[in-house]
Amino acid sequence: MADRTAPNYHLRLEWVYGYRGHQCRNNLYYTAAKEIVYFVAGVGVVYNTREHKQKFYLGHNDDIISLALHPEQVLVATGQVGKEPYICVWDSYTVQTVSILKDVHTHGIACLAFDLDGQCLVSVGLDSKNTMCVWDWRRGKVLATAPGHTDRIFDISWDLYQPSKLVSCGVKHIKFWSICGNALTPKRGVFGKTGDLQTILCLACARDEVTYSGALNGDIYVWKGINLARTVQGAHGSGIFSMNACEEGFATGGRDGCVRLWDLNFKPITVIDLRETDQGYKGLSVRSVCWRGDHILVGTQDSEIFEVVVHERNKPFLIMQGHCEGELWALAVHPTKPLAMTGSDDRSVRIWSLIDHALIARCNMEEPIRCAAVSTDGIHLALGMKDGSFTVLRVRDMTEVVHVKDRKEAIHELKYSPDGAHLAVGSNENSVDIYGVVQRYKKVGECVGSTSFITHMDWSTDSKYLQTNDGSGKRLLYKMPSGKEVTNKEEFKLVQWSTWTCSLGPEVNGIWPKYSDINDINSVDANFNNQVLVTADDYGLVKLFRYPCLKKGAKFKKYLGHSAHITNARWSHDYQWVITIGGADHSVFQWKFIPERKSKDALHIAPQETLTESHSEESDSDQSDVPEMDSEIEQETQLTYRRQVCVLQVYKEDLPQLKEQCKEKQRASATKKRVSPPSSSVRLHFIHGYRGYDCRSNLFYTQTGEIVYHVAGVGVVYNRQQNTQRFYLGHDDDILCLAIHPLKDYVATGQVGRDSSIHIWDSEMLKTLSVLKGHHQYGVCAVDFSADGKRLASVGLDDNHTIVLWDWRKGEKQSAIRGSKDKIFVIKINPYMPEKLITAGIKHIKFWHKAGGGLIGRKGNMGKTETMMCAVYGWTEEMVFSGTSTGDICIWKDMYLIKTIKAHDGPVFSMHALEKGFVTGGKDGVVALWDDTFERCLKTYAVKRAVLAPGSKGLLLEDNPSIRAISLGHGHILVGTKNGEILEVDKSGPITLLVQGHMEGEVWGLATHPHLPICATVSDDKTLRIWDLSPSHCMLAVRKLKKGGRCCCFSPDGKALAVGLNDGSFLIVNADTLEDLVSFHHRKDVISDIRFSPGAGKYLAVASCDSFVDIYNVMSSKRVGVCKGSQSYITHLDWDKRGKLLQVNTGAKEQLFFEAPRGKKQTIPVSETEKIDWSSWSCVLGPSCEGIWPVVSDVTEVTASSLSSDGKVLATGDDFGYVKLFRYPVKGKFGKFKRYVAHSTHVTNVRWTHDDALLVTAGGADTSLMIWTHEAEGHRDTRQCDSEESDIESENDGGYDSDVTRENEMNYTIKALSTNVRQMLGIKPHLQQKEPSVDERPPVSRALPQPEKLQTNNVGKKKRQIEDLVLELVFGYRGNDCRNNVHYLNEGADIIYHTAAVGIVFNLSTASQSFYTEHTDDILCLTINQHPKFPNVVATGQVGDSADMSVTSPSIHVWDAMNKQTLSVLRCFHSQGVCSVSFSATGKLLLSVGLDLEHTITIWKWQEGAKIASRAGHTQRVFVAEFRPDSDTQFVSVGIKHVRFWTLAGRALLSKKGVLSSIEDARMQTMLSVAFGANNLTFTGTISGDVCVWKEHILIRIVAKAHTGPVFTMYTTLRDGLIVTGGKERPSKEGGALKLWDQELKRCRAFRLETGQIIDCVRSVCRGKGKILVGTRNAEIIEVGEKNAACNILVSGHMDGPIWGLGTHPSRDVFLSAAEDGTVRLWDIPEKKMLNKVNLGHAARTVSYSPEGDMVAIGMKNGEFIILLVASLKIWGKKRDRRSSIQDIRFSPSCRYLAVGSNENAVDFYDLTLGPALNRINCCRDIPHFVMQMDFSADSNFIQVSTGAYKRLVYEVPSGKQVTDQMVIDRTTWATWTSVLGDEVVGIWSRTTDKADVTCACVSHSGLNVVTGDDFGMVKLFDFPCPEKFAKHKRFLGHAAHLTNIRFTSGDRYVISAGGDDRSLFVWRCVHAPH
Repeated sequence: MADRTAPNYHLRLEWVYGYRGHQCRNNLYYTAAKEIVYFVAGVGVVYNTREHKQKFYLGHNDDIISLALHPEQVLVATGQVGKEPYICVWDSYTVQTVSILKDVHTHGIACLAFDLDGQCLVSVGLDSKNTMCVWDWRRGKVLATAPGHTDRIFDISWDLYQPSKLVSCGVKHIKFWSICGNALTPKRGVFGKTGDLQTILCLACARDEVTYSGALNGDIYVWKGINLARTVQGAHGSGIFSMNACEEGFATGGRDGCVRLWDLNFKPITVIDLRETDQGYKGLSVRSVCWRGDHILVGTQDSEIFEVVVHERNKPFLIMQGHCEGELWALAVHPTKPLAMTGSDDRSVRIWSLIDHALIARCNMEEPIRCAAVSTDGIHLALGMKDGSFTVLRVRDMTEVVHVKDRKEAIHELKYSPDGAHLAVGSNENSVDIYGVVQRYKKVGECVGSTSFITHMDWSTDSKYLQTNDGSGKRLLYKMPSGKEVTNKEEFKLVQWSTWTCSLGPEVNGIWPKYSDINDINSVDANFNNQVLVTADDYGLVKLFRYPCLKKGAKFKKYLGHSAHITNARWSHDYQWVITIGGADHSVFQWKFIPERKSKDALHIAPQETLTESHSEESDSDQSDVPEMDSEIEQETQLTYRRQVCVLQVYKEDLPQLKEQCKEKQRASATKKRVSPPSSSVRLHFIHGYRGYDCRSNLFYTQTGEIVYHVAGVGVVYNRQQNTQRFYLGHDDDILCLAIHPLKDYVATGQVGRDSSIHIWDSEMLKTLSVLKGHHQYGVCAVDFSADGKRLASVGLDDNHTIVLWDWRKGEKQSAIRGSKDKIFVIKINPYMPEKLITAGIKHIKFWHKAGGGLIGRKGNMGKTETMMCAVYGWTEEMVFSGTSTGDICIWKDMYLIKTIKAHDGPVFSMHALEKGFVTGGKDGVVALWDDTFERCLKTYAVKRAVLAPGSKGLLLEDNPSIRAISLGHGHILVGTKNGEILEVDKSGPITLLVQGHMEGEVWGLATHPHLPICATVSDDKTLRIWDLSPSHCMLAVRKLKKGGRCCCFSPDGKALAVGLNDGSFLIVNADTLEDLVSFHHRKDVISDIRFSPGAGKYLAVASCDSFVDIYNVMSSKRVGVCKGSQSYITHLDWDKRGKLLQVNTGAKEQLFFEAPRGKKQTIPVSETEKIDWSSWSCVLGPSCEGIWPVVSDVTEVTASSLSSDGKVLATGDDFGYVKLFRYPVKGKFGKFKRYVAHSTHVTNVRWTHDDALLVTAGGADTSLMIWTHEAEGHRDTRQCDSEESDIESENDGGYDSDVTRENEMNYTIKALSTNVRQMLGIKPHLQQKEPSVDERPPVSRALPQPEKLQTNNVGKKKRQIEDLVLELVFGYRGNDCRNNVHYLNEGADIIYHTAAVGIVFNLSTASQSFYTEHTDDILCLTINQHPKFPNVVATGQVGDSADMSVTSPSIHVWDAMNKQTLSVLRCFHSQGVCSVSFSATGKLLLSVGLDLEHTITIWKWQEGAKIASRAGHTQRVFVAEFRPDSDTQFVSVGIKHVRFWTLAGRALLSKKGVLSSIEDARMQTMLSVAFGANNLTFTGTISGDVCVWKEHILIRIVAKAHTGPVFTMYTTLRDGLIVTGGKERPSKEGGALKLWDQELKRCRAFRLETGQIIDCVRSVCRGKGKILVGTRNAEIIEVGEKNAACNILVSGHMDGPIWGLGTHPSRDVFLSAAEDGTVRLWDIPEKKMLNKVNLGHAARTVSYSPEGDMVAIGMKNGEFIILLVASLKIWGKKRDRRSSIQDIRFSPSCRYLAVGSNENAVDFYDLTLGPALNRINCCRDIPHFVMQMDFSADSNFIQVSTGAYKRLVYEVPSGKQVTDQMVIDRTTWATWTSVLGDEVVGIWSRTTDKADVTCACVSHSGLNVVTGDDFGMVKLFDFPCPEKFAKHKRFLGHAAHLTNIRFTSGDRYVISAGGDDRSLFVWRCVHAPH
């Protein structure tokens, strides 16, 4: 029999010819050791030129395309292509991996760069967004990521002189980035007029913010900051591909083949033109340069590397060359010398010396070369070409012998015959031509049997036969030289072949995988001497097989290096080397062939490190020596734990979505009042069961000697002295694995689930310490703690069996890697070196070590592959002991197998290391103790019934059960068996059984005894068991059955027990001895329920899945009746009290009634059924239990129910694993319930005991029997309360409030998406075609000079331009839809608040303001850090759109309020915006809440910008979340109809809903605010004005009507615990909207706010020393004294917007504003405050001063206008001639006329000299759309009107005639200019105004500038006039979207801008140009 193992030989990569110059740049460097590092194909190469040696880094699995050198020049980072590309950081000295960075990029990694100190690495991906990512590469952690650019990025560099700054460049852009927190923020480089906007290919940073970059046209662009400062023209003739900075200066290389050196100021030093040198050629293109000292390295497009010594720069050394462009296919080896010949599509043929590793000859041909062959004497070299010709050269001097062209299609293969007489040429025309060599290559024959192109050929040793392979997979044989086909199969077998390069044929069957017909093997070559075969394939793998290999799927060794397809592989003439060539990578690899070594030497040669091992995993040919798979292991391997969403199997985690989908159903039924849940509750008391059938090593002693294990979804801590259990109930699905911390106090458990989690919990307190999730799919099957207890390793159940290493306390993933294709059973961390670990499982054991964010693994070498079931580390760091599936123990040193010892019959399932030895357990039921080397077995214990100690809590089911877990401690050995038993073995021999449960298979049958505390169960494991429910908790009796059973029932006297079996039979047994009394077999299908009739138990009803119920007479043992008529299988049945009526439920959801004993079907009306007295109730259908079906009942079933004997409580079990209690009867849909989780999958049965003291539940797949104690009303145990909640929150949420509704429905959009504030029509000004005016004559000098465009007021002064605007004051505060956003700072000297996009710090003594303006959009929330370590640190959250981490993403800024420095920026995934922020007690953590659909809650380490944890908060809006003031882990969130109490455990957020049931009639209301008290008290303010008081998460008290309206805000004072509340309330004698309370919210003092409002609405409160700061809905901030209750209004603003009207006083620095809130307010700039306000009662739209400043005109939204006298504020006159809003109102400069422009497309004129009657004297007609702005001419004769149709018109005053003569218009001087239209201001319209507009403008009084406001919220400053489109300007940010108005004050001292959305007024100081 042929040997089926992999060959014992080995290949080692010795040399790689080539360098990747195509499509890559900047990939060639000197290392510190003066070696050269570069890459080719998938290999990193370190080349020592002095010694001419190469080292290889083989950690990648696809083409490398980018490389960066660490500043210390030893470490290298390389990035690859691929679907899941990764970055490796490796050591160029040892070529070992240091770190792996993965899981961020897709497609590939285009650029890499290290920062100055080498701590950070930046990478750029090849995905569509060109994602940029900054890494802490040592830890493998992402620090920041952002979309890079829409187009390709070519180069990236860190600014080496400024920390956390980067520059990237690429197609038509350059970007300057800064990193703060986790945010990468770009600024685009401005090309301006200095240079053309073009593609930038490379860059280098210099000091003083100077950046040099190389452009596509050969210029060098020099940047200062973000602006292009100058260009160096024509530095290169065309594109500059590479730029390298060193101490002396810069080196650049370009497509023109030149390298230029520049000094540090970029003055040219010298130029080296490589084209002109000896080795140069036309078209040479430089792709990479590296300048170090006096050496320069140059890499070219054509795969050459030159080294230039500076002082001999015209003599570069060519140190590496390779093929370039196209594919490389041709390879031949010289028959007698160590030479290889290659030919490629680059038309060159090259000869390589395999000894000197050098190119020794090269010759260029006319055509691309596809194959080559050398004649037997080594004289001729034949080359087959792509065009169908072939050429023969002399090898000596490369001269041509002959050129023949007989074919049109490519020649793919040619070969000389062994006798040298003939040359066979195979072409793509399906034929082989035979040529005679001595006849000068005359054609002598032709073979034409193939139907497809020829791929391979071989000659026989006697040159008489030729075999061919073709593209259709046929192997043919021909006679030579005639070319006649041989069809006789026998002849085939006799031929001896001179070479074997065919991929088809019996000798090479084994190279093909089993069951596959793919043809991806490109080349084969056999080494007859060593009987070994090399193959090369499309996946870049070189494989070694034994030759011949006859059976498919042979074993092999494989080698990676080539990344893509390998086209050819050949042995050298003396079989010393294998040469392989890569198609796309142009490279030639030379592998050293290492013959068989003795295994002793093998230990000393470390295998080269690769990420895929050299041993094949894929092949699994039927090895002769593979033992048969053990049945148990087979079973376990097939368990995938994946739940398909079919009727029965829905993951619990699907519940929230399912509930959402069923919302509609629920609303329909919500109007009916639902019955409250029952007052009593149950508590989990004891579980019979242990999960041993498919889990191992999951049983341990804790510190205190208790025993910890798991069953179903419960972690159990069992006290064996007291025989009690305590439970960890944090999991929500099956637990699959369990590990204990080295200190034996903490436990880690891993569970099933789509995004499955691992919980670490305390076995004493049963508290969750940490939850790890996010990295395992489907489930976690193995976990292990490190010896120091800090790390945890876990293995997932996904297809790759992902391994993750965690820092479990932080909840951080440290490293992750795909573990193995096969299932992994065990993972162990090395106790001596926590960086190392092992995994073992099906057919493998692997040894891993951590490298950054990845792990590197090697398979253990064992010759044959064994399945490992368990493994432990021994007494030194390299010793590992593993147990196999055949019963052996393998002993490993490092990764080599030293020896094996036979330990058990059958698999070794568990082993445990002791101080001086080991203990093992196996399938044979034997526990063995061993010495520390496994030399001697010291003792064995067989688990047998005979040795069971008297104190056992049960009975052994069978002798020698399979042992699955074993552990030592407290003088005992603890053993867990496959049969679900836990045993304790005393060292002296006796065995005590502690816990047991059913074995594998579902448990369905459950019955409780009629008057004793015992129950019976029957299961698919074919056993019937009796359990004692009294405190002794043991199994009393067990009996094996011939079949599994699904139901059982005690007779009414308790003496008999009926059992229904799965084959349709049933038995009645004696309830004490379990011996048969009688049995029947009448049905074929499963018996699903069985019931004795009540009373004497005369009848027995037996229901089957055949849809019949049979009724038997127990006494006579005869069947007396059959109930027919059900459409489906029977699920439940119950008798009535009289024993006359049966109630039946079926699988078709029918409720049927039958009469006993005959079984006649009855129809009973609903009203009657309720009157029937049932002896038991286990049914789930009918009106009295309608409410037990959940909202999601179409995907899940309620499987069982049981009614307590007092008829009050109905318990149910369902497919989600929930046990629920309802108040009976449960009428109406969706009843309220209490819910308990412990079972993991479906609960199959529930039963109350006879006295209702206990509830017993059976789990289906989890095989457990759970006992719950029933606790009556008064007795409350808070712990268990968690699960008491209903599926549906009550609809009634405490009332309606307009402010709450507005806040909830607020749709925050980002400014960039804003649209027109006015509904405009027509074409925008910058898109309108200009009409040529009639007389474009050149002006004649005699004509009058053109008048000024604008009348200038400050005559006599020299007019100065305005250079800049500085924000001086902001009037406004965002109180109407934001809360908790006013705080004291600096011991109460300053206050901080926000409006629009600015944070404002307001000094109370000077009233001066300072601003934080880094936000790009509106701020929505603000908080301050109260920890003394972080004084004056503020966090603000803003609006954003999608969460793609770009600049418009929502973000949180943390900043210092005093110096306005940004400390951190956190870009977050809260799409839409951040609505709440809160610092933790230590100040280090920040909590944020999003407005996204999930209302995500996130916790940040803000200083590092790291996200610690994140989770969906609630289905509806979360308003506020706040940390407890004394905690870094506990916080509370409140919102629409919910309050949640959260704990941060590691990286996981665990939450509990508030439990209301403790207070009668309490209902969940919308919660708006939160405050805290001592002893875990929490106060939440509600929409109805109540305050709820919570202890932990249970409601203990309600402070009714703390306010009459919603309680919007609460503040907890840290120093004395007093609480301030603010709400919505009418001011009255007793109450006010502001109250100060004691620490427990019992007593309070109310304050009145003296605002004069009818209703006060407080939105924010904060308490300082003796003062309370209040922010109101009306945009006021008020300080209230605690002692005297005096109110001081600090800040006021418009409360509702937009503010439309602005009027500046003609001579003083005061101005008026008019807004939608119906007020006109007068503001004083020097005094920094509001002087006065007038309430108009209607929304105001426009306001204007008269030229003298003595009158004010106000236009209203309802069409009315008013004129006030300024002195007395009396109304001088008012009038309403229009029905729609007045848009602008103006006094003429002569004070005579008043112009009123309205929405009715009209301007009305009034003559003021006619008195206050205000009769209209005229109006302008034919206005195309509404009026926006109006301006009078200086002489009051004309008025210009800008309209909503983007047209500007001019009319005469007062006639209202339109002026059409352009001459007249051009010569008019205007008194003011506020129009956004007109030729003079075309330049103010920007390119981006397609959706939004310029809304307002104002020309300065000097007439030199114009300021504008637009829909994007920008203020812009232009020169006036600006007739050129897209004029230059300065822009000023701060406003929210939609500026409505803008004005200069007198003397151009200030600009006032009015915000629409933000209701704020910004005052900007004008900075004038110097004289």
